[in-house]
Amino acid sequence: MAEHSDVRGGVLPPSFARERPTQGPLPGRASLRAELVRLWLRWFLKPGKRAAGVTVEQRRRQVAAFERWTPQPPPRATIAADVLGGIPAVRVETPASRPDRQILYLHGGGYVTGSVALYRHILWRFANAAAARVVAIDYRLAPEHPFPAALDDAAVSWRALIAEGADPGRTAIMGDSAGGGLTFALALRLRDEGASLPAVLIAMSPWTDLAVSGASLRHNADADPMLSADDVPAFARLYLAGSDPRNPYASPLYGDPTGLPPSLIQVGGDEILRDDSVRMAERLRTAGCAVELEVWPRMPHVWQTFASMMPEARRAIARIGAFVQRHTGDSPAG
Repeated sequence: MAEHSDVRGGVLPPSFARERPTQGPLPGRASLRAELVRLWLRWFLKPGKRAAGVTVEQRRRQVAAFERWTPQPPPRATIAADVLGGIPAVRVETPASRPDRQILYLHGGGYVTGSVALYRHILWRFANAAAARVVAIDYRLAPEHPFPAALDDAAVSWRALIAEGADPGRTAIMGDSAGGGLTFALALRLRDEGASLPAVLIAMSPWTDLAVSGASLRHNADADPMLSADDVPAFARLYLAGSDPRNPYASPLYGDPTGLPPSLIQVGGDEILRDDSVRMAERLRTAGCAVELEVWPRMPHVWQTFASMMPEARRAIARIGAFVQRHTGDSPAG
């Protein structure tokens, strides 16, 4: 596999060449860098008992603090603030991005925190690996805007992207964590409404079960180096605001995925949300949908965001890019 070099001191990876990942088995063990990241997450980020009584506003301030430390994209990657269907958004592309290939990106944060600003260091990598233009939206957050506000914003943004001229057959919907669950929920809603579906769905460590019934929430509570199992039901309550946690538009695990496009799901083996991915993949397979599930040993939640530090993150992104290209056509732009 030809991985990207890290960007250091504003140096651009050579010619922004498209990453072409190796096809084959996943790594059997974590790299030393990955183990160091796990250790840092466990000691400095995993909330545990230290998070008791932390308010939503305090969590958002913590996330905003991380935004200030988020690396900038390299010089030849462009990131521009915009709106999509009235929803705040950023558009990202690199010299490798094809104008006819698009990705709609839905960020994570448990539906109560997060923003596209926190992803500026990673969106260009997705754009480059997939040779696509990426548009990421700042959908409304709970508890001020509970379910289905995030889904409504995602649906409006998708329709606006298509109205701009994006070809659904050359477009992906992609998200991480809550945004990964939102990716599947959006696909279910678009199918049910008879709207155009994307060519492919990409979900990284998706949260697909707001009923919080996955066994990995208990079994991996100690092993997960990043997330606290106690936070998951609290975030679910804030987003649902009394709605049925098994509503498929909130928890796509409980929907019928028949007819959804090919999907790629990546999740870490030690995550508390691992079973949200495993069970979602099983639902897709049972419904006759094409799905690839990758369970990466010892990877933390949405480890792809640590691409500047971890070789596994760069490998995962390369595999995502190859999947998008394979299902949206890889011939040179005319």
